Amino acid sequence: MTVEKIHHVAYRCKDAKATVDFYKRVLDMELIGAIAEDKVPSTKEPDPYMHIFLDAGMGNILAFFELPNSPPMDRDRNTPAWTQHIAFQVKDEDALMKAKARAEAAGLNVVGPTDHTIFKSIYFSDPSGHRLELAAWTTTPETMKRMKDVAPAMIEEWSRTKKPPRHTAWLHEKEFSS
Repeated sequence: MTVEKIHHVAYRCKDAKATVDFYKRVLDMELIGAIAEDKVPSTKEPDPYMHIFLDAGMGNILAFFELPNSPPMDRDRNTPAWTQHIAFQVKDEDALMKAKARAEAAGLNVVGPTDHTIFKSIYFSDPSGHRLELAAWTTTPETMKRMKDVAPAMIEEWSRTKKPPRHTAWLHEKEFSS
């Protein structure tokens, strides 16, 4: 089996209409479809839902479920909030800064830009509390190869020690040496 690409990723939202409006207004994503049922198709469980599909560009689809009969949505409290996020790529740093201005004009609290050496990004939250990241690549093929070459050794070391291997410490060392 060869996966061709991600078909869609789906998250829960508090309000489908507010979610559609937010993603159109802030990220210019079009609503490309909606499905609403009284029963879950795969399990046949009675659980009314609204399932929306947004065009995230280049054939990528971001989907959400509004589940009015479920307990209020929350996040995994055992996982730090900064780890669970949806990251979208923008064309370049100029597009990133324009997106930041647009998000701030929409009244959002924007963190960044953060320099990750291989890309720069900004962060903000959607109406359901999902942390969103917009990222612009700033790297070279040589840098990406350097990272890829050490990745297997890093995973192996991490699996044994559960301590951060230093193979790619150069990515953020300049932050700490200033």
